[in-house]
Amino acid sequence: MAPSHRPPVARAAVQPLSEQELDELQTLLDRVPQPLEPLDVSMLDGFLCGVLLQPQRIPESRWLAHLTDSDGRPLPTSFDASRLHNLARRRHAELDDAIARRQWFDPWVFELQGEDTEDATDDADDAPSEVDAVYPWVAGFATVQEFFPALMQFDASDTTEALALIYRFLDADDLEDADDLLGEIETLEPPADLAEAVEGLVRATLLLADVSRPVGTRLHSHAAPRPRPPHRR
Repeated sequence: MAPSHRPPVARAAVQPLSEQELDELQTLLDRVPQPLEPLDVSMLDGFLCGVLLQPQRIPESRWLAHLTDSDGRPLPTSFDASRLHNLARRRHAELDDAIARRQWFDPWVFELQGEDTEDATDDADDAPSEVDAVYPWVAGFATVQEFFPALMQFDASDTTEALALIYRFLDADDLEDADDLLGEIETLEPPADLAEAVEGLVRATLLLADVSRPVGTRLHSHAAPRPRPPHRR
């Protein structure tokens, strides 16, 4: 019997989280009881992108557990996570839609605040300290690969360029047995500012989607538009 072909189903409109809902999500994460170690909203965002780049769909019950504890330990039964989970599901759906359509999205990366940041930028010999703001997002993305490693099992020739745009913000000591990746990172110019760093995260995400979630046309390096300025918190 020939396989049936269903007509494409129109995607439901995805409602992005408002600034108030984003703050609410962080507040809910902060309320997760110890000894659990929840992600913050920026780590959560990188984590969700990592989840959505896996070649097979990860069941919701599996990835939700890592939002409220990086190791996936269960919540106490007395903790009501329904609102937290609903907000995370909406962000997951928003990112899923953008990645599927190879469209720009705004990563949850927030400008660093405080006197230390301002003082550090005065040293012209150092990379702009504002770029450090992407680290939580990158850490969230990296966390996914520990528990759901299928993306990392693709041929390195297809993924190294994109992964380098993400992992260049990690310490080289954290990248064990990754000589090809470290070599690619060494070829990259440091991002000039936070906006350029964020653009690299989005471009890398969409390039990886071409490998793990192909749609027939490979994204070229110039396809991602310039980002809007990152959020302030």
